Amino acid sequence: MDKDHLRLYRLFPALAGLPQELAAELASRLQWVSVPAGALMFDAGTPCAGLPLVLEGSIRVSKRSDSGREIGLYRVIPGEICLISLSCLLGGDDYAATGIAAEPVRLAALPRALFLRLVEGHAPFRETVFHLYAERLAGLMQLVEEVAFRHLDERLAAWLAERAPHIHLSHQAIAQELGSVREIVSRLLKQFEEHGWVRLHRGHVEVLDPVGLLAAYAPPAG
Repeated sequence: MDKDHLRLYRLFPALAGLPQELAAELASRLQWVSVPAGALMFDAGTPCAGLPLVLEGSIRVSKRSDSGREIGLYRVIPGEICLISLSCLLGGDDYAATGIAAEPVRLAALPRALFLRLVEGHAPFRETVFHLYAERLAGLMQLVEEVAFRHLDERLAAWLAERAPHIHLSHQAIAQELGSVREIVSRLLKQFEEHGWVRLHRGHVEVLDPVGLLAAYAPPAG
């Protein structure tokens, strides 16, 4: 057994115990894919052909409005399931968001017909898929709550503190992660720098005092 199959079964153990017929079909129909960082994995409005099972790297999934504004929804890392892909496969719909390789990605693409067979005929795989689906959906609902009910300065402070101390992203990329625009994010980052919480570099934000940053922008108690 090669290293790709070994990694696949380690990350998605429900696939290791398939009945012989399904195991043989899986071995013959899986598509192994390697893509460079920045490659378009899928796009809104296009058909979904299969489920990406990430072995290495990560996929950034985002949603873009008609005006061009973009918000990062989540990242798919090894061992996780892409919620958008799963929804498309189950419903037979087109993608509702865009996926970009955040770094070089190695994955196994599970064709839709085989995915549906596994969901229907192999309980461990079905349980794993829907458990991961529920986890991802809960995270997405938390994002909706933050965007709807928290001010951008609070969200940015929490986002920076969580990723401290070094964040190698441009102001534009940070704005996209938060569903905002570069000008507003740059202004807030400058304010944070004036307070001594962060230090700004070209394409890099250094978080000097994550505790102070969180304390200053923590939502009021009660």
